[in-house]
Amino acid sequence: MNGHSSGTALLTDRYELTMVAAALADGTAERRCVFELFARRLPDGRRYGVVAGTGRLLEALERFRFGAADLELLAGVVDPATLDWLRDYRFTGDVDGYPEGELYFPGSPILTVTGTFADAVILETLALSIYNHDCAIASAAARMVGAAAGRPMIEMGSRRTHEEAAVAAARAAYLAGFSATSNLAAGQRHGIPTAGTAAHSWILLHDDELSAFRSQVASMGVGTTLLVDTIDIRTGIENAIAAAGTDLHAVRIDSGDLGELARQARDQLDGLGATTTRIVLSGDLDEYAIASLRAEPVDSYGVGTSVVTGSGAPTGGMVYKLVEVDGRPVAKRSASKESKGGRKSALRRYKPTGTAVEEVVYRAEHPLPAGPHDVVLPVPMVRGGKVVPEAADLEGARERLRAALVSVPWEGLKLSRGEPAIPTTFHLEVPK
Repeated sequence: MNGHSSGTALLTDRYELTMVAAALADGTAERRCVFELFARRLPDGRRYGVVAGTGRLLEALERFRFGAADLELLAGVVDPATLDWLRDYRFTGDVDGYPEGELYFPGSPILTVTGTFADAVILETLALSIYNHDCAIASAAARMVGAAAGRPMIEMGSRRTHEEAAVAAARAAYLAGFSATSNLAAGQRHGIPTAGTAAHSWILLHDDELSAFRSQVASMGVGTTLLVDTIDIRTGIENAIAAAGTDLHAVRIDSGDLGELARQARDQLDGLGATTTRIVLSGDLDEYAIASLRAEPVDSYGVGTSVVTGSGAPTGGMVYKLVEVDGRPVAKRSASKESKGGRKSALRRYKPTGTAVEEVVYRAEHPLPAGPHDVVLPVPMVRGGKVVPEAADLEGARERLRAALVSVPWEGLKLSRGEPAIPTTFHLEVPK
C-alpha cells in the first residue's frame, strides 16, 4: 500500500459507508455479526458452480486500507467520526469458506465473515464483486474444459472485457483447467503459462502471406503457430509448411466451418508430411461449439469472448447477507429473496466409490454426524484478521476442481438443462 490511496478500499459502495456511519453513531457498529455469501440459485441451465476468487479476495483483504487520498475524497461523504474509524480500519475478524476450486450449489455457504457489524459489512462489495465475477468465469470455463475432453485450452479473451477483469478472468479460467492465457499480466501476477500467436493484421502488413510466415518463423522458430485463414486456408497451409517445414508446431484456424476445415487441414498437413503439426481452432467458441467438435482432428482450442463473459452467465448471482447478530439468527423475509438465519456449515456425502450424492447445509453450532466418506466443506481462511496461507493456493485449487468434477455423477456434467448435479438438503432446525 502506498501512503496516499489503497486502490482497494474504495471498492466499497457508498451505502456500506452510510451503514457504518449510522452504526457508529447509534452504538450498533460493535455488535458481533455473521455474514454469509451464497447463491440462491445457479444460472439458468447450469448444474454446478465453481468457487473461484478466494485467493484474490484474501490478497485484497490484506490491502484493504483507506489512505490519505481516500479519506480526502470521503470527507464530504461521511462525518469526522467515521473518517477517523476508516483511517484506522483493519479487518480483525474471521473468514471461513469453501476452498477455491470446490463446487457449490444453491444455498451453499460459500463464504462466512465473522466480526463486528462495521468490520464485516464494509467488505460486502469487495467480496461480491470478486466472487460474482470469478465464479461465473470459472463455472463457464469448467464446462468448456469438460467439453474439450482433455484437449488443451488457451484463454484469449483480453480484448473482450475490461483490462483488469481480463487478468482475473485468465486466473479463473486457469483454475478451471485452461492450460494457458494470452494475457501477459496474468502470467506475471499469477504464474499462469502464456501462449499466443500473430493476428490477421500481421499477414496483411506484408506483401504476401509467405513473407509474413517466413518472418514469424525467423523470429519465433518452428515452435510457433501460424494463422492460416486470412486469405485462403489451403494456400495458407501450403505457405505455412513452405516457411517452417514439416516440423511446424501448429496452424490456427479462426473462422468458417471449423469442423470441416479441421478435417481438410489434417488431410492436407499429413499429405505434406507435417504429420506432427497441430491444429488449433478459435473463433467465437463456447462449450456447445467445443462439444460439437469433439470428433474432429483438433489438438487445442482458443477461447475468448464466451469465457470472459461467463458464456451467457456473467455473474454468479451471489448475495452477502447478515445471518446472525450477537448469536441470534436473523433472516431476510422478502418474497423470492429469503435468506436462512443462523451461521451455517455444510458437508458433502459420498459413496464409497467416491461419487458425491448430497450436500447437507446445517447450523454450525449443531454439527451433523459425519460418516466415513463425508467431507465438511468450509475451511478457515482468516483468523483474527490474518490470512491462513494455504487458503490462497491456485495450483491446489486446480487439483481440487479436477477431483470435485470426477466425483460428480455423470448426468451432472451434461451441458443440457437439468437439476443441480448434487442435491442440497437443509438441516437448520435447532435440536430440542
